[in-house]
Amino acid sequence: MEQRVSLITLGVDDLARAREFYESGLGWAPARAPEGVVFYQLPGIALALFGRTELADDARCGIDGRFSGITLAINHSTEAEVDAVLDQALAAGATILKPAEKVFWGGYSGYFADLDGHVWEVAVNPAWTINNDGTLTI
Repeated sequence: MEQRVSLITLGVDDLARAREFYESGLGWAPARAPEGVVFYQLPGIALALFGRTELADDARCGIDGRFSGITLAINHSTEAEVDAVLDQALAAGATILKPAEKVFWGGYSGYFADLDGHVWEVAVNPAWTINNDGTLTI
């Protein structure tokens, strides 16, 4: 597996409030904001704000007092690469939370939990560019 992180998603209790904080409070500008999620381009990586409950549902891990409301993502260019990373994680002892599948936003995505329960998404987003150095451009 390539050593990188493409996206950090913060599960938030109130998306409008969180967006106000990042944009008015910190002066950040969103790169994209489709309904229900806001993406901010950072140097070589992106930050997303997404509803906490929706994030837990998407990762199929439930809010059980252990889920932090944060996921890390590794984006790839092909579905085969996503499948290979999930297979590698499983072989290393990870728990597959959601097998890779085509998803409502037009991409392909799966989730695994590492040995300490940290949740990782592995995805292809056809609207984003994975640069030759592995960095992400929204």
